[in-house]
Amino acid sequence: MSKSATARRENAQRSRERDASLEAIRNPAREAVPSDLDRLIHERIRLGIVSALAVNRSLTFNELKALLKTTDGNLSVHARKLEEADYIVCTKSFDGRLPKTEYRLVAAGRRALERYLNHMEALIRATREG
Repeated sequence: MSKSATARRENAQRSRERDASLEAIRNPAREAVPSDLDRLIHERIRLGIVSALAVNRSLTFNELKALLKTTDGNLSVHARKLEEADYIVCTKSFDGRLPKTEYRLVAAGRRALERYLNHMEALIRATREG
């Protein structure tokens, strides 16, 4: 498939998602959180992980922990959920004798974040126009 066909398909998908988001806001009979909202990314720590990785090539476990001001266990659990969803990849290595865990956002994670941000922008626009 050509790049332009792929881009057109992705633009059409984003447009449908924005339209669905606006309809969900305008029609109060629907559920409070529309079903197309990515609940996996919507969680605060996971949104922080994905957002931080979107603007950095990669981050270590300790860098993410400091940035998000969270505990080892909390970060580990949330990062694992994102890994299981194939939004991020985890690489473990050694820096000398010290273990080093590094995370990187993959294409599927970047697309999921883009969809999530488009959804939230649609919510904000509908609220302001409201």
